[in-house]
Amino acid sequence: MRNFIRHPSSITIDFNLEELVTEGGEHLKNVSFGGLSFISRHNLTVGAVISIKIPLIQPMFQAVGRVSWCHPENNHFEVGIKFLDKNDMFRARMVEQVCHIEQYRRDVLKKEGRKLSGEEAAMEWIQKYAPQFPGSEETAG
Repeated sequence: MRNFIRHPSSITIDFNLEELVTEGGEHLKNVSFGGLSFISRHNLTVGAVISIKIPLIQPMFQAVGRVSWCHPENNHFEVGIKFLDKNDMFRARMVEQVCHIEQYRRDVLKKEGRKLSGEEAAMEWIQKYAPQFPGSEETAG
């Protein structure tokens, strides 16, 4: 059983690991209070310290984590990162919400044919779903 609630997304993620720097090729898969996972073209070493950034989030989300696991999946890898700084854990709450809003925007376009701006999607999502968004007491477990 996971310690944190995870939220799927397909937001672009960049990372820096020693001499390996990526920009735009990796995609966030899940975000949680304690870490995140993403899809990568690169096989990363478990235990390696990695700097990540999510440029879509404003202000840009940046954090340092440790590679917890890396599993091959078809022609890429799914990588799990655990945040090293408690402040990054709390800032991940914002990332979780942005992921939900982006998914809502895509769902509305697919199901209703309405093209929403990020701000319009955020306003609708907040009105419909913010009260059900898990509280920090639920994600701290």
